[in-house]
Amino acid sequence: MKNVKSVDVIVIGGGAAGLFCAFTAGQRGRSVLVLDSSNKVGKKILMSGGGRCNFTNLDITPENYLCNNPHFCISALNRYNQWQFIDLVERHGIAYHERKHGELFCDDSAKDILAMLLDECQQAKVTIKTNCTIETVVTRDAGGFNLHTDLGDYQCDSLVVATGGLSIPTMGATGYGYQLAEQFGLTLLPRSAGLVPFTFSDHIKQIAESLSGLAVDVDMSVNGVSFRENLLFTHRGISGPAALQLSSYWKPGQSIQVNLLPDLDSEHLLLEYKKTSAKSLLRNLLAQHLPKSLVLALQPLFWPAYADTPMAEIPDATLMLVAQHLSAWQLKPSGTEGYRTAEVTLCGVDTDHLSSKTMECKTQPGLFFVGEVMDVTGHLGGYNFQWAWASGYAAGQFV
Repeated sequence: MKNVKSVDVIVIGGGAAGLFCAFTAGQRGRSVLVLDSSNKVGKKILMSGGGRCNFTNLDITPENYLCNNPHFCISALNRYNQWQFIDLVERHGIAYHERKHGELFCDDSAKDILAMLLDECQQAKVTIKTNCTIETVVTRDAGGFNLHTDLGDYQCDSLVVATGGLSIPTMGATGYGYQLAEQFGLTLLPRSAGLVPFTFSDHIKQIAESLSGLAVDVDMSVNGVSFRENLLFTHRGISGPAALQLSSYWKPGQSIQVNLLPDLDSEHLLLEYKKTSAKSLLRNLLAQHLPKSLVLALQPLFWPAYADTPMAEIPDATLMLVAQHLSAWQLKPSGTEGYRTAEVTLCGVDTDHLSSKTMECKTQPGLFFVGEVMDVTGHLGGYNFQWAWASGYAAGQFV
């Protein structure tokens, strides 16, 4: 290879984890080159949190992450925690605020977080090249790697794969990191879309369409996992934080349960109403607790034969059945919206191949994986960004 440019570290991918790893390594005096296939770095950062970037969470625990090895993320999360990132944000003078559940967002724009990362990269003398297609990666006899790209040939001692997952392909997501993992003999766990809206093909699709835009505070559960959040009806199915969180735990073919009255005992409520509001209609009573449009949509499903029957005349057994539906409405999604709108990719590179301290591949010295490309997926609420910072920092200390 002629005219080969040599650097200490090459980072493939200019997203959150890649940029963080790059400047962390640069601060140690390493020469670092970031290569990104997109026309600009940090696209997912810019679109995250509705353009405000939910950059971390005040309450970060390993329980907020899905991984086939639940202990894997502990070390990195402990060595670079949310308080350290908040300190970095404050040093850059970025104004932020807390929303529910400890979520932290920029006051102004996600551009502030990207500008901060790029500023840190500049100070650490990191070189960033965009619109770069990597054609081959091969190991060198003397150690390290040779990369052949459409921008030229490079060699490095350490190679960091920070390519992200398959989610939101319009943002430049590709499966290249997975190809590299397979090239070096690493196992890939079956990937699927996570933090993604549910879709329906049965009668629920029509109901969701008619209620599109309506949000309801619910408790939603599947496989023994539950989330108390808003459910949002869409013209394709259901979304909102509750649905997005649950999608990471749902498997195709399973039903999910929705408690529409999470703060109330539905059975007690309806039987009391029968005593105290004997002449009232059930839909009018429920409209005190749920949006009227939702109640009218549920009426043909839950109590069709008693739509215009006064409470006193509805059998207790029927009211008990309605109560069961209200507290555990069974919905069977036909699927999800997939990677097109998913916020994350579940699974990925098997963490059994990686050091939890350094993110280095156990069988290929000098090869590191950080961020979403590996089998670590956070809950909604800033957890995936914190994993990007923590895993990027961990690798950046050792590349």
